Amino acid sequence: MNIPATKKCKKLRLSIAAALCLGTPLLPGTAAAVAAGSDAQKVAPPSALSAKIDSKASDIENKLIAWRRDIHEHPELGNQEKRTAKLVADHLRSLGMDVKTGVAVTGVVGVLKGGKPGPVVALRADMDALPVKEQVDVPFASKATGTFLGKPVDVMHACGHDTHTAMLMATAEVLASMKDELPGTVKFIFQPAEETPADFEPDGTNTWGAKQMIAEGVMDNPKVDAVFGLHVSSSYEAGKLYWRSGPAMAAADQFWVDVKGRQTHGARPWQGVDPIVVGSQIVMGLQTIISRQSNIALEPAVITVGTFHAGNRMNIVPEDAAMTGTIRTYDEGMKKDIHQRIKHTAESIATSANASAKVKVVELYNAVVNPPDFTEKMGPTLRRVAGEGNYDLQPKSSASEDFSFYQQKAPGMFFYLGVTPKGTELSKAAPNHSPHFYVDESAMITGVRAMSNLAVDFLSMK
Repeated sequence: MNIPATKKCKKLRLSIAAALCLGTPLLPGTAAAVAAGSDAQKVAPPSALSAKIDSKASDIENKLIAWRRDIHEHPELGNQEKRTAKLVADHLRSLGMDVKTGVAVTGVVGVLKGGKPGPVVALRADMDALPVKEQVDVPFASKATGTFLGKPVDVMHACGHDTHTAMLMATAEVLASMKDELPGTVKFIFQPAEETPADFEPDGTNTWGAKQMIAEGVMDNPKVDAVFGLHVSSSYEAGKLYWRSGPAMAAADQFWVDVKGRQTHGARPWQGVDPIVVGSQIVMGLQTIISRQSNIALEPAVITVGTFHAGNRMNIVPEDAAMTGTIRTYDEGMKKDIHQRIKHTAESIATSANASAKVKVVELYNAVVNPPDFTEKMGPTLRRVAGEGNYDLQPKSSASEDFSFYQQKAPGMFFYLGVTPKGTELSKAAPNHSPHFYVDESAMITGVRAMSNLAVDFLSMK
């Protein structure tokens, strides 16, 4: 996925959705930050339980790191996270929680009932890894293999979901240790297949990950009043937190264009209809949808053609050409309009050349949108956790995340935790989804403190 800043995620056809690379951060107090609605002066005062949270998180930091290394060494692809799910479920049961397994294939949900009545808050982590061969020299490096869409592949936690799982396990232990003092209920959601499933290709009719968990009732019984999630990023220094209100991450859709021409000898192209030329014209025509037909003053948008396949010999004009690509948008109206324009552009160009084009668009993930009022209410907690100089406004990201589906069911806030070692030039840090992706484990305790404090502060506000 291309990110409009200093970094690019390595393109992986095997993973459609969520490479999480972010651009160069804005400095606190800059005009850009103020213009984007930063309320950086608001810091929540210490809560009755915040000191206890910090102490208990510190006490289990070694366990946190050990969990992360174990999960990292044994990564599993989407809908195949059986070992990870068992590790999580066993831990939650040991804390006395009501635990449900097999949700959305391999998902795990634990419910912690506080000692006092109150609302329900959900905390979410994703568990799946990527079809990437690890090239990081650490003792716990992955040597695992798996099967992706029927093909054998190497597997690595190249996007940090191992840290997400370990941090939520630690958060569960912290909050369980003070459950008698909690004014409400905490639901722990450990989700499979955020990076899309490994056992089938999304086609617009099947569901997976967050969407399937919601369909199976994860946001109900008890009904969730608010939900929080985080993602680690190599774009930021270890231990620093970043977030923004409003659209924060783009919706992701995939499209297919199949062009049908008429085969002929390459020496006599006039006797056929060349689908390669027609397809090339369609690629160029699609670029004008963003540059000349979309109101990018409203929101940015991206159309990228990622594959183009046609022919098998240099002197034969083939009958067919096929391309696939991705669409990134932040506004629902713009998204629907772009879908129609892709179809109209491809079909019209093909018709003009006596060819035909068949267009298919599949909506994958919606835009991650942090509700401004909810973000304003919970942002002060993150500032308190991070400390002065360790938080900032997150630049808008054109990467995508299925946390967006939880936000359709309850107010939700998604934020980012930096994991690149201090002193490292951020522009040179290996991005998420890279085989060289590296996590400074000292950052993880900040993630545990953030998730724990968000849960407690939200429950205490009601």
